[in-house]
Amino acid sequence: MSDIRMTTTEKTDRLDEKAPPGTGIAQVGERAARRKERLVAWAFLAPFMIAFLMFVVWPMLHGAWLSFTDQSLAGSGGNFVGLDNYAEAFTDSTMWGAIRNTVWFTIISTVPLVLFAMVMALLVNTGLPGQWLWRLSFFMPFLLASTVISQIWAWIFNPEIGAANAVLSAVGLEPLAWLQTPHLDLISITIATVWWTVGFNFLLYLAALQNIPESQYEAAAVDGAGRWRQLWSITIPQLLPVTGVIFILQILASLKLFDQAYQMLGGISSDTSRPIVQYIFEAGFVGYRFGYAASISYVFFALIVVVGVIQMGILNRRKGQR
Repeated sequence: MSDIRMTTTEKTDRLDEKAPPGTGIAQVGERAARRKERLVAWAFLAPFMIAFLMFVVWPMLHGAWLSFTDQSLAGSGGNFVGLDNYAEAFTDSTMWGAIRNTVWFTIISTVPLVLFAMVMALLVNTGLPGQWLWRLSFFMPFLLASTVISQIWAWIFNPEIGAANAVLSAVGLEPLAWLQTPHLDLISITIATVWWTVGFNFLLYLAALQNIPESQYEAAAVDGAGRWRQLWSITIPQLLPVTGVIFILQILASLKLFDQAYQMLGGISSDTSRPIVQYIFEAGFVGYRFGYAASISYVFFALIVVVGVIQMGILNRRKGQR
């Protein structure tokens, strides 16, 4: 009889084994497992979420609130003024001039930063002797701090002892006041920025070039394609995705121009070189108008969002056409 009879526990175990997933006791076990997985996931995400809320979400919300107040750096004010700060910002010619300078810097710096980086990567990828030296020399400036870069190029552009004017004098040209001449000062900052940051784009292009299968070049060579045909038909098309990424990263980085402009010009800005981030700094920490500085920053943030949306739309359209 003991062999025939089954205890309640044995019956339950057999029913649980026969029960399809999602029913009965099996469903309870699945729910417990999913709950445990969620708890583990939240445990891993918690440190990042706390830091994200403290250092990103909260400052954005607080800055948005400040933009509607007359808060001062000295601690006075803080009264709600509605859209007065935004109304003043949209009629502020200095702010629009700073935005124009920033956009112009973005245009004249992004194009060479993409083209020069691509050419440098192509040269290194061809197998030049001493590749480690070329890679190191191209990427090394990117590792330097902005203060070091600014000091180096401030010396180079010094009108009396700078290397830039020495080169001009050697070829019979008149020396220039690089950082003291309107419009030329922003071009000087652009030259320094291109030398400083082109190494990062160079590495991205070099990585993309090394991922192109060698078999494609071999097949093209068998078909009679020369180096130039291989460049335009194989290399350039396969570099388009990374080029789009570099354009986006470079535009966003150039729009945040501040460090090198502020340091190379010694904090003395002009109407032809003042970037928008520096104007926000001046409004908040020099003019003591935190509320107005916050409103300018959110106007600039809205412009960046518009640029980002346009860029993503262009990239998505190109992907859809392939």
